[in-house]
Amino acid sequence: MRSAEDEPTSAAPAPPPGLPVDAGPIADPMAGAAPPGAASPEEAAIWGNRGKRLAHRGDWTWEGVPLEPYKPTTETYRGVTRRELVGKRGESPRFHVRYFEVAPGGFTTYERHHHEHVVIGQRGQGEALVGEQVLPVGPGDVVYVAPLEPHQLRNRAPRGAEPFGFLCIVNAERDRPEALDGYGVCEVCV
Repeated sequence: MRSAEDEPTSAAPAPPPGLPVDAGPIADPMAGAAPPGAASPEEAAIWGNRGKRLAHRGDWTWEGVPLEPYKPTTETYRGVTRRELVGKRGESPRFHVRYFEVAPGGFTTYERHHHEHVVIGQRGQGEALVGEQVLPVGPGDVVYVAPLEPHQLRNRAPRGAEPFGFLCIVNAERDRPEALDGYGVCEVCV
């Protein structure tokens, strides 16, 4: 004989403990706000703290996502560009996702900082100097950089070769990197 407990119900299951019950749609705090410096309708369309898709164009660019300089000066790096994918358009994540490319013969700043980050290879071949290890990095490879670990990413391929492209996932709130001298800086990368 079946009891009432055995009968299927159509009610949705309760949320896990600690999660709020759905109270309807979440208001977008950036709704109606003009994106600062939006250069195109594509860039304006990806603004705000809501679900969105950054359309990949197939050439390692994304609609509405401008190419940016890696850092303000070129004293400590060579041939590096970046695109901020998540974290600069009104989102409120605890992390940022950026896409970097290092040209053949190029390198990022040899540095360390208190925040950790993750690098995921996307195209080409490169290497990561992490602590005292030199790690080869290709598409799909994942590199974890611990807090205060000296590191640098570089592309030793000859001119004309494919750039070394990678995603970098980093804390949204982070300290400023400290550039380091010595092993791993420029001379090793050429």
